[in-house]
Amino acid sequence: MEQILERFPFYLTILSTVCGGITVALIGGMTIWTFRDIRARSRDPLAHILATILVLVVPIIGLVVYLMLRPQETLAETYERSLEQEALLQAIEEPEACPGCGQRVEGAYLYCPACHTRLKSACPACNRALHLRWSLCPYCGASVTPQVVEPVALSAESALEEELPAEV
Repeated sequence: MEQILERFPFYLTILSTVCGGITVALIGGMTIWTFRDIRARSRDPLAHILATILVLVVPIIGLVVYLMLRPQETLAETYERSLEQEALLQAIEEPEACPGCGQRVEGAYLYCPACHTRLKSACPACNRALHLRWSLCPYCGASVTPQVVEPVALSAESALEEELPAEV
């Protein structure tokens, strides 16, 4: 028993060294994680420094406070959301495309100026442009016969132009 008591300070030193090493590793990991996380969520360098110092100085409480105050979205998520919103707005504002050739056409066009595909028909009563699939004119209420969109076949000359590579 005396030998164990004589070696007690040695065992205590080993135990405290291991516990200290684990503590330093955990605090270091929390600090590094916080720094990386705040960099992904904010462009403000002051926020980067303050969040990192908070977790470094007061480890557990600082991490909890940081988790409560950090921005919800990362910068990448914010950027993706803005791209999605922009794409939706662009899709709403974008002009229609011709089903025959894919060229952009305006909403009031009855025929595609590039390939002559019929895009819309004129209302027999009020002469306004109607989609071919409509069976009723929304402007005057006249009944119309819905039609199927059939693209016009390309002429032999335009087919050859598409197959030949452009000269430099």
